[in-house]
Amino acid sequence: MKPTPRISIYDGHLIDPANGIDAPFDVHIQDGHIVALGTAPANFQPTLSISAANQIVCPGFIDLAARLREPGQEFKATIASETIAAAASGITTLCCLPDTQLAIDTPAVAKLIRQQAERTGKTRVLPVGSMIRGSNGESLSDMAALHEAGCLAVSNVAFPFKNTLIERHALEYAASFGLTCILQPIDYALQDHGCVHEGHIGARLGLPSIPETAETVALARDLLLAEAIGSKIHIHALSTAKGAILFGRSRYQNTALSADVAIHQLHLTEDHVDGFDSNCHVLPPLRNVADREALRQAIAKGHITAICSDHQPHEPDAKTNPFPVTEPGISGLETLLPLTLKLVHEGILDLSTAIERLTWGPACCLGLSLGRLEEGTIADVCIFDPNISWHVDKTKFLSRGQNTPFHGWDLKGQVNWTILEGYPTFQRHQNL
Repeated sequence: MKPTPRISIYDGHLIDPANGIDAPFDVHIQDGHIVALGTAPANFQPTLSISAANQIVCPGFIDLAARLREPGQEFKATIASETIAAAASGITTLCCLPDTQLAIDTPAVAKLIRQQAERTGKTRVLPVGSMIRGSNGESLSDMAALHEAGCLAVSNVAFPFKNTLIERHALEYAASFGLTCILQPIDYALQDHGCVHEGHIGARLGLPSIPETAETVALARDLLLAEAIGSKIHIHALSTAKGAILFGRSRYQNTALSADVAIHQLHLTEDHVDGFDSNCHVLPPLRNVADREALRQAIAKGHITAICSDHQPHEPDAKTNPFPVTEPGISGLETLLPLTLKLVHEGILDLSTAIERLTWGPACCLGLSLGRLEEGTIADVCIFDPNISWHVDKTKFLSRGQNTPFHGWDLKGQVNWTILEGYPTFQRHQNL
């Protein structure tokens, strides 16, 4: 077992939105926990001192949606490769959605993922169990057993319910164990075989399209069922203006509801698909400018409280076929922070709110006791320089997936240290 370091982080600017801190503070860590902010405790002698001058010190980031591809698709990525990329991106907690090839619908798969992540030791990985077992859409998984195996939430991502009655039974089952349900609102009949937003770009390129109602119809159903049952639900990957408005109205009446948005939806639109760029093939699809602006406002106002990477790494061949048959998804871990900071530079968010959407906001969505830095809490810490400019070069990604539409962009913000439970898991220019 590795020795537990005593760490002092000095001269940094601490931002902890959960506690309303936005000021210079030193941070002192011992036995994997924060032991003091400001002055070190008496007789505290650090074994590692970290200068954070001109840098931001904040809680480690929590990503609510990442595909690690293992088990089953190790030719795309592995838990080891993606958690290394996550640590280099300031992420200390990853939620692994259940749509692995070997789906997370049994305790054995959930335990395997946790064991693999613990073996790598770079990032905490929380497996999210599938609400459905098998592909028929009507057999519920053993959610009680999944809960016992460490799943704090269950999801329908990529596993549609056969009908609304099955969804109701699934929500009731999850509610009986206090499980959060992560629901991606997709009406698969309306989505059909679409691959782009139903708009002017899709029409001009002759690509099969997906209407906004594929999201809003399903979202209305999910929200009404949750209200009737009293389920705790988290809506994953909102993409439309009407969806954001509909959710915001529901959340006004029920603050237990939560939602996230993928960071690429806050920067890209259907116009980026022009030229058949398969790196912009995502589901839900990139929408129009009005949708993007509505999502930005929902994040700014706090109607949507979490930004996720929706990380989906692919091998190169997955993006080389004609656009409709390429595999959807973006490798998003390493651009999560800088793209969030870009919202700050563009005046959409202030820095504290941007950090909250990556830390305390996601923690509250799942009821995690993470995403904050105060005496006695687990020492998950990120130290980053918000002003360093860098050129996105996909060939330098630590993730196995190089499928990004942001290749060639100039962004600001670079992580220099990541600390997980008091252990440094990433230091720039040094392999830990």
